[in-house]
Amino acid sequence: MNAMVKRRVHVAAAAIISADSREVLLARRPSNVDQGGLWEFPGGKLAPYETGLEALKRELHEELGVEIRRAQPLIRIHHEYADKHVLLDVWQVHDFAGEPFGREGQAVRWVPMEELHSYPFPAANLPILRAVMLPTEYLISAEEDDEDVFLERLERAMREDGVRLVQLRAKTLDEDAYVARAEKALAMCRRFGARLMLNGEPSLLERVEADGIHLTSERLMSLERRPISEEKWLAASTHDQAQLTQAHRIGCDFVTLSPLRTTPSHPEVAPIGWHDFQQLVEHAGMPVFALGGMTRHDANHARAVGAQGIASIRDFWK
Repeated sequence: MNAMVKRRVHVAAAAIISADSREVLLARRPSNVDQGGLWEFPGGKLAPYETGLEALKRELHEELGVEIRRAQPLIRIHHEYADKHVLLDVWQVHDFAGEPFGREGQAVRWVPMEELHSYPFPAANLPILRAVMLPTEYLISAEEDDEDVFLERLERAMREDGVRLVQLRAKTLDEDAYVARAEKALAMCRRFGARLMLNGEPSLLERVEADGIHLTSERLMSLERRPISEEKWLAASTHDQAQLTQAHRIGCDFVTLSPLRTTPSHPEVAPIGWHDFQQLVEHAGMPVFALGGMTRHDANHARAVGAQGIASIRDFWK
């Protein structure tokens, strides 16, 4: 007997962020529908021949009484339920007209970013939480022997360029020297409201109260399970489908995917290119930063093909 063919449901959803970027708008599903009572990012199913953005504009007008002025792709999520396959086409709404309210009687609420995890969501919505809380730029620090130069460039990136997510990469330092630098970097990140990811063994979090660990692709592939608690972020470097699959399996919160372009540091590595990058990101199931020859000029293109944003050393480390 053939396996049951699941229904395919295409849904457009909105991450509507407040002007100060501190809150996001949630709606509660009516109690008489599937997964009723859970909170979700507002939106609805696409009508025949609608694009995701067209459906989103219609749904937000019908449900919340608002008109979208400017929106940008955030993340696409494929999720398997027992009886259906759901594709969530999620957009980040940057500007809208009107005051949102539940036109269909549903509860709607502005929720602080730090409180999102206390709300019950449908399983398919969970990757959206990560994407909403992550910035669109991920700085990877360069190798710097001079501690003063390192701190000066890190401060400049956060103060002048607004970087709010940093990976401390320092392969030339031994563990004690790395920890000492990480403590200084963490103090500076806290000054600017930025998050710090440590590049190294998960045990580093026992010595430094950073926000998470970024795994090398080799370390990623060696793991059987998530090596740190859910309270910290777990990220990884990926380069192909197998590594993306492994990252999803062990519960990474986000990844970098590289190289998009040929880079001076790895001229022998064939670039992925935008077409293949988009195909890989489509089913990643988590936020993906484009890495490898990226600059801020690539940010909108990266978002358009499904990336969370861009990661870079050279463009941010000036």
